[in-house]
Amino acid sequence: MFVGTRVPVETLMEWLRGGYTLQDFLENFPTVDREQALAFLDEATEAALARVA
Repeated sequence: MFVGTRVPVETLMEWLRGGYTLQDFLENFPTVDREQALAFLDEATEAALARVA
């Protein structure tokens, strides 16, 4: 879950995989702020890169 919301982080990934933009997601889930979403994406990217290194 994004802290302070009832929105699972998996929802962001599903939206992005579905072809939606980050802005689309944020407009539809106003309890998640841009900084939270970007922080999650940064962490997910770092974790993915660590697995392939």
